[in-house]
Amino acid sequence: MPYLVPPHLPPGSLADSAQPALAVADDLLLRPWRQEDAPTVVAAFSDPAIQHWHLRRADTEDEARGWIEQWRDAWYGETAAHWAVVRPEGAGNGIGEVLGRVSLRSLVPEIGLAECAYWVLPAARGRGVAPRAVSALARWAFDEIGFERLELAHSVLNEASCRVAAKTGFALEGTRRHSHPHADGWHDMHLHARLRGDDANG
Repeated sequence: MPYLVPPHLPPGSLADSAQPALAVADDLLLRPWRQEDAPTVVAAFSDPAIQHWHLRRADTEDEARGWIEQWRDAWYGETAAHWAVVRPEGAGNGIGEVLGRVSLRSLVPEIGLAECAYWVLPAARGRGVAPRAVSALARWAFDEIGFERLELAHSVLNEASCRVAAKTGFALEGTRRHSHPHADGWHDMHLHARLRGDDANG
């Protein structure tokens, strides 16, 4: 059955090119995940604060390497895009210290829609890492790829994520009741969104 409108993002909008590294203001870079990042992924998902807002944990480096492979495959399947947030060292090689993760997930290229997600390691919190990374990712998604709408959802109890959404121009659109299970039960979720052309400062 044919569609009445063409896809907003044609097939290959992501997969036809290698996943890029994205510059962030000041001293940060978003780069694709690497297998050698597995210990950092295990450490992140062992952190109680990150576990509190997620459904899964990584118990071993082998498991983390499997996740990283899935994240890399998702780019070419155009289902998601995941980056490590790093402070680069050396001659611009982008290796450096991993501070967190930012991603576009639940991609629907046909309508130009994706959901932003992120976490920051304990030692890097309170430095504006998440807002800067989300802002850089949103600029790229809108300006370089052509997404029309980015969503951001978090538990109504996650005040830190709500602050990130506000700082990066994601307007609060409402509450999804009883919509996401956590280890301590079902949570209501705030739904934020930003459209192409919205004021990045909210």
